[in-house]
Parts: sequence; C-alpha cells; structure tokens
Amino acid sequence: MRKIKIDKFVLAIVVVIGIAYFFPKWGTPESTIPLDTISAIGVLLIFFFYGLKLSPSKLKEGIKNWKLHLLIQATTFLIFPLLVLAFKPLIQNQEQEIIWLAFFFLAALPSTVSSSVVMVSIAKGNIPVAIFNASISGIIGVVLTPLWMGLFVQNAQTDFNFTDIYVKLFVQIILPVLLGVLLQRFLGAFAQKYSKQLTLFDKSIILLIIYKSFANSFNDNIFSTVSILDLLLLFISVLALFGILFFLTGFLARKMKFNIEDQITAQFCGTKKSLVHGTVFSKIIFGNIAAIGLILLPIMLFHTVQLLAISIVASKMAKNNHEI
Repeated sequence: MRKIKIDKFVLAIVVVIGIAYFFPKWGTPESTIPLDTISAIGVLLIFFFYGLKLSPSKLKEGIKNWKLHLLIQATTFLIFPLLVLAFKPLIQNQEQEIIWLAFFFLAALPSTVSSSVVMVSIAKGNIPVAIFNASISGIIGVVLTPLWMGLFVQNAQTDFNFTDIYVKLFVQIILPVLLGVLLQRFLGAFAQKYSKQLTLFDKSIILLIIYKSFANSFNDNIFSTVSILDLLLLFISVLALFGILFFLTGFLARKMKFNIEDQITAQFCGTKKSLVHGTVFSKIIFGNIAAIGLILLPIMLFHTVQLLAISIVASKMAKNNHEI
C-alpha cells in the first residue's frame, strides 16, 4: 500500500494560519511591520523569476496542439466558473453569499504552473503542451479573472474599478514577467541553477500574504460564525468540485479522441488552480476587506486536494503504463 505524504507547503500554510490566529496584530494595518511593502516587492520578484524560467523553445514546441489547448483553457476559465455559477440560486443569506463568492473566485483563477508540469511528467503525459498551457494560463487569467469577478464583486464592494485592477495586474504580474523574459539570456542560467531556492522564495511570499489575510480576518472576528462542521462541508465541497472537473475533463478529452498522453495533460492542467495567483489577485480585486481570509479559504483547501489527488493519480498512471 502506497504511503500518502503530506505536502510540506500545506503544513506550512496550517502553521501560518495558526500564527495568524494567536498573533493577528502583526498583520493588521496598524502594525509597524511593513508587510504590505514586503509582500508587494516579493510578488514582483516572483513573476520576474517566473519570466526568467520561461522556456521559449518548449513553448513553441507545445503550441501546435490547438484543440488540446482549447479544452484546457475552456475547462479552466469557462466550465469551472459556470459549474460554480449554477449554485448561485441556492444562496439564501449574506454569509452564504461570501462563501459562494470565495468559490467563484477559486473557479475563475488560472491554472498553476510548476505542479501541473511536474505531475504531467510523472504520469508521462504531453510535457510541452503542459508547459505551454500552464504558462499561458496565468497571462489569460490577468484578463479573464477580473472580468468574471466584476460580475459579482461590484455588488459587495463599491470601489471595484476595472481600470485600476488591470493597471495593478499589469504592473505586478505582466511587467515583471516581460522583464524576466527580456533578461532571460543573461540571467536564465542563474534562475535554472537556483530553481529550488527561488521556489522556496515564492512559497515564503505566499505564506506571508496568507498570514496577513488571515490576521486581518481573525482580528475582525470574521471566522466567529464558521464552525468545524462548516469547514468540513467546505472541504467536501472542494473535493466534490475537483472530482467533477477531473472526470468531466477526462470524458471530454476521450470524446475529442485525444491519445492517452493528451488526456492526462488535459485532466492535470485543466483542473488545477494557482494559489500564487489566488493570493495576488485577492489583494488587488478585494483590497483589504475583512473577509479576505474567508475568500482565500476555498483556494487553499483546493490546493491541498489537488496536490494530494493528482500526485496519487499521477503515480498510479505511471505505474500502470498510462492505464487510467
């Protein structure tokens, strides 16, 4: 029987939330620690290093299979949000509205990069296509995620402004990525050599943003009405959402007559959501609202589920010579 390993980053998230619960004052606007400045600089560096690590040759290699790209991006930015949107009529009060908005935010996010490619590699899927789609998803998300959220956030937050949001996303994401790509010939080897250290830096900044988000929520007692049963129901909902999307994507891939490698890639890339983009986008789209910790809860639970489920499935596929 295969032993299930708990991802260290997931454990780190739990620890950081615990610190935020016991020491929330460090992350409040009144704190003397400049967490906003540190996290803002950190985000710029995350996407700058991301640009340094982008491989133009591998992206060109993966660009040809347009039908597979269409399925992956449609699953990420269309099917996923529409599935969550179908549950909106069931909302009965303001608390449920916030929870639903958090799930819709999860559904509107782009795919993750590194874990998608790694898991596709383990399962022996189409790696060039995985690299292309995981990379392009973040860029598409800069445009589409605010458009989806703009349909509903304006009702909950009066200062939602498309122009302001797109300017911030351009400055904090697109500009650093472009700068990284331009400097790749000079610093690309450095980024590849210290890839593990840069990944650790990425995760540290994400943990910092998570701490600040939850510290604000704990300080304002946002979670006072959330019980253990509520958290369990949230986890079950996230698990069900992931399962539905995973099997639906596989079904569509088979109907489109993709080979087994492309089916694997479609399922692994089309069902992933990026915690990095989630934390960055949440700051820009929702600002410093007190419920930001609650907004991030589904994406963090989904991050845990996708890492655990996909790693198990990837290992099984590799072991069974691609037999699903």
